[in-house]
Amino acid sequence: MSNGSETDHSTAPEAASAPSLPPDVLIIVPVRNTVLFPGTVFPLVLGREPSIAAAQQAMREERQVGVLMQRDPERAEPSAIDLHRTGTVANILRYVNAPDGTHHVVLQGEQRFRVIEFVRERPFFAARVQRIEEPEIHTPEIEARFLHLRQQALEALQLLPQVPQELVGAVQGATSPSALSDLVAAYLDIGPDEKQEILETIDLAARMDRVSRFLAQRLEVLRLTQEIGRQTQAAFDERQREAILREQMAAIQRQLGEGDGRSQEVAELNDAIAQANMPPEVEEVARKELRRYERMPEAAAEAGMVRTYLDWLIELPWALPDEKPIDIAAARRVLDDDHYDLEKIKARIIEYLAVRKLAPQGKAPILCFVGPPGVGKTSLGQSIARAMERPFVRVSLGGVHDEAEIRGHRRTYIGALPGNIIQAIRKAKARNCVMMLDEIDKMGRGIQGDPSAAMLEVLDPEQNATFRDNYLGVPFDLSHVAFITTANMLDTIPGPLRDRMEIISLAGYTEEEKLQIARRYLVGRQLRANGLRPDQAEIDDEALRRIIQGYTREAGVRNLEREIGTALRHAAVRVAEGSAERVHITADDVPAILGPPRFENEVAMRTSVPGVATGLAWTPVGGDILFIEATRTPGKGNLILTGQLGEVMRESAQAALSLVKTRAGSLGIDEAIFAASDIHIHVPAGATPKDGPSAGVAMVIALVSLLTSRTVRSDTAMTGEISLRGLVLPVGGIKEKVVAAAGAGLTRVMLPARNRRDYAEIPDDARNRLEFIWLERVDDAVAAALEENPAGVPAAAE
Repeated sequence: MSNGSETDHSTAPEAASAPSLPPDVLIIVPVRNTVLFPGTVFPLVLGREPSIAAAQQAMREERQVGVLMQRDPERAEPSAIDLHRTGTVANILRYVNAPDGTHHVVLQGEQRFRVIEFVRERPFFAARVQRIEEPEIHTPEIEARFLHLRQQALEALQLLPQVPQELVGAVQGATSPSALSDLVAAYLDIGPDEKQEILETIDLAARMDRVSRFLAQRLEVLRLTQEIGRQTQAAFDERQREAILREQMAAIQRQLGEGDGRSQEVAELNDAIAQANMPPEVEEVARKELRRYERMPEAAAEAGMVRTYLDWLIELPWALPDEKPIDIAAARRVLDDDHYDLEKIKARIIEYLAVRKLAPQGKAPILCFVGPPGVGKTSLGQSIARAMERPFVRVSLGGVHDEAEIRGHRRTYIGALPGNIIQAIRKAKARNCVMMLDEIDKMGRGIQGDPSAAMLEVLDPEQNATFRDNYLGVPFDLSHVAFITTANMLDTIPGPLRDRMEIISLAGYTEEEKLQIARRYLVGRQLRANGLRPDQAEIDDEALRRIIQGYTREAGVRNLEREIGTALRHAAVRVAEGSAERVHITADDVPAILGPPRFENEVAMRTSVPGVATGLAWTPVGGDILFIEATRTPGKGNLILTGQLGEVMRESAQAALSLVKTRAGSLGIDEAIFAASDIHIHVPAGATPKDGPSAGVAMVIALVSLLTSRTVRSDTAMTGEISLRGLVLPVGGIKEKVVAAAGAGLTRVMLPARNRRDYAEIPDDARNRLEFIWLERVDDAVAAALEENPAGVPAAAE
């Protein structure tokens, strides 16, 4: 060998020799993902035929080889163009044929070279090369770089585990800047391409800078790795120490006879916390409380409180379940199956579901169903839950007057519990349930706080993602809960709370709608409730109509269902005692079962005399008819008001009397009557408080009827506020009032002209049964409401 190194000739190849090469031609060994540097020793496994042939030829001729790295390591048979042009001249220190057939060589790098031209590619590569001499430069700049690079290399070696001392000695004993930079580059943990760049950098200062830069990056990684390792070891040591202490504590408890029950309980709680999918901050609180619980004696009073708290945290559904896509067609079928009519309400619910389907992460509105009792508000919420295929849970807010019932009690109090919202979430076992907040208009307010203020955070999509219950003490995400609220009236709902909800009004049902609901839903439900089959009992339509007209007077159908249940229980008795196999209830059977009718049509009777007008009123349970009665007695012009009237309604009566006085001449009324008579206005059902301005028109008509002795048409009802100029002003509750008029058997209604916008909300059945008269002025009402003068009756009788 040219370097005089010893060669193991016992393993030298015995292949046929190739023609000898000129002295200035170097045998080339191509390698993949490997860079050999001068001054370093490198083992190499030869697998390709050209490489094996090259090594064998070099051994035979005792020549050096040139090591060049491929540009593309994936090329199995590279050509000359696929090799880098700068490599390292190397001596073959050892060549071994392994028993498995592989060829191993140990190379020692000696000097850089640059390829001038390739002279052969088969059977191995050979090239005419230019050897690159390494000048020894000893300038202050080079010396400074040398010292800095050696310091970096030694620091890196200290950070590495199990470093050979020979390598440390080689770095410490290096005297040549070029040799040190090549040694560090050879063992540096960088990619082959970066190493090839260093090999091709001939300028010593630039090469040392490049090696120093790469080494600085690796040093930073090694420092961070060592720091992470120290932290991990510290955490592991802490856990190991804790485990040993726990084992010792368990042994002490066994010696004291306390048993292993507490340890097993703590282990079970620990596993339950791990499986609860809590957010990190909640899990941290839970584990802190578990450590407190573990240290407490079993007899401690606080131990039970901490255990209950942990149970609540574990059982709450922290993880969001997979949501099924909403099927709009199926949702339509569900709503149609569960509810008759209510087309506009159903259309709005379908819109709500469509938006939830297209934007599941969006902030859905809070729907508020407002209407009288028994019109199906709660069942609409259940239908929405069925359509969305989510759990349904109901929270009753009626009578809630303590803020803690919404937000929960603090755990410092004995018997503390979470609020109704968190309790309902736990009951539903799903964080995306449909939650109905029932009777939100009936929340009270006491010295314990205002629960409606706590509901502001619950129903605000911008805030409820971090709802904090006082008992839990950690945030809980309510943003995926579909909230639906119900109310009978809006007046008692605070403005800020009402502003967070979208109001959907449900009016009372007409007689025809009640008949259809009874036939489709109520009869079948009561048959099942009373243990009857359809072939054992039946109620015909005329019997249902008679129950509706004579035994119920409500906006909804709750009492109607009770009366149907009473009738079917009568049938159940007959079937149970064997007196009949099948009972058919007709209209003639209803009085015998339910007794005499409880309600009768009083309109014709009450308006058969002058001074009685039929008004329309809105109540929290729906619309109703209201009779205004007026009479006069000798007196001094006083106005007497009775019937438990509110302040606004009393003012309406005074305004009505003033308006009649100013128009007495045009109405044919003797003005002397007012000075010589006291006028008494009474609104029957005196035990019921009444208020509002909408009876103004009815009061004017009642006074004009009284003072002109003209009766009011018995088929007509009216509503509207009046002004002293004789204008008829709009009022609210038109839909409910018109439904009540149709249910009372009236055929004409007089409404303010400015309420025409409410006409579209009136059910079709009521529209078809009623004639609508739109009033601009009081004169229109007088002309439409009063009968013609009876023959021989004076206009103003004393």
